[in-house]
Amino acid sequence: MTAPTRDELRAHLVRTMIAGDVATPRQNNLLHYRRMAAGNPYYQFGLELKPSWTERDVLEMMVERCGVDPDPRHIYGDDTIDPDITLDTLEAMGDRIGLAARRGENVVIATGHPATLTPLYQAVARALEGAGCRLLTPAAGWTYEIETGYGGSEPRRIVYARPGVAMLEGDDLRTHHTHDPHPMEAMLRELASTGSESGAEVKPDIWPDLAIADHGWAGAAGQAGIDTVGFADCNDPALFAGAAEGKIDVVVPLDDGVSPHHYAPLTAYILDRAGLYLSD
Repeated sequence: MTAPTRDELRAHLVRTMIAGDVATPRQNNLLHYRRMAAGNPYYQFGLELKPSWTERDVLEMMVERCGVDPDPRHIYGDDTIDPDITLDTLEAMGDRIGLAARRGENVVIATGHPATLTPLYQAVARALEGAGCRLLTPAAGWTYEIETGYGGSEPRRIVYARPGVAMLEGDDLRTHHTHDPHPMEAMLRELASTGSESGAEVKPDIWPDLAIADHGWAGAAGQAGIDTVGFADCNDPALFAGAAEGKIDVVVPLDDGVSPHHYAPLTAYILDRAGLYLSD
C-alpha cells in the first residue's frame, strides 16, 4: 500500500470513525476517568501515577492530548478524538520507530487488542526486523490467572504472533483482550534475570530499547523506564496521563476497536514516516 498523504489519512480517520466522532460512549469515558483518578489499578495500566489527579484534571488532560469533548456537562452520548492530534502523534511514533530502525535497536511489541490491532503491529514488526532490529520474545508461555465476573478464574498465557507480537491466549486457544500489566512485567523480569554484574549493579544482557504497545503492556514498559510508543482509545486515560508525567513517549489517540483493515492506511503512514516499507 502506498502511504496516504496527511489530508488523505485525515479523511480516512474521520470516515472510518477511528478519529473525529467516535463510537466510544461518553459515559464510559467519564467512568474510566473517575476510576483512574481514584487510583483503581485496573485503570492505571501498571503505571505508578501521581496521586494528585482529579476527575476534572483527567478530563482536561484528555481534551488536550486526545481531543475529547471539553464540556463537563456532556455526560451521555458519543465522544470525539481530534484527528489532527492522531496525525501528529502518528508522525511522532513514526519518527521514533525510524530511529530504532537506524540504530538497530532491541524492540518489544505487544497488544491488548489482538482482534483489531495485530496486523498493524505485525507489519511494523516485519519492517523493523527487516531493518536489522532484534525483536524480543521473552516469557513465551508464561501463564497467570485472571478473575472472571462469576467468582471464578481463567488462565491466560503469553503467545507471540509472527514475527514477534506478544498477546494473551486462553485455554480456548483464542487470543484475548487485556488491560493487565502483568504479562509485560513477566517479560521484563525474564530479561532482567539474564543480567551480568557491572560493579555493584546487575545489568540485563538484553533489554528493550523501545516498546511499541497498548494498554498495560505499554504502561508496564513505560513504568520500567523503556522508551514507549503506543495507542490508546479515549476511554483509556492512563497512557495519556503517563505521557503527561513523562513516562510514555508517544500516545496515539484512536478508536482501537474498528475493523482491522481500516488501520492499514495508518500502518503505511507510520512506516513511510519511519523510512520503512511494508513487506509480505
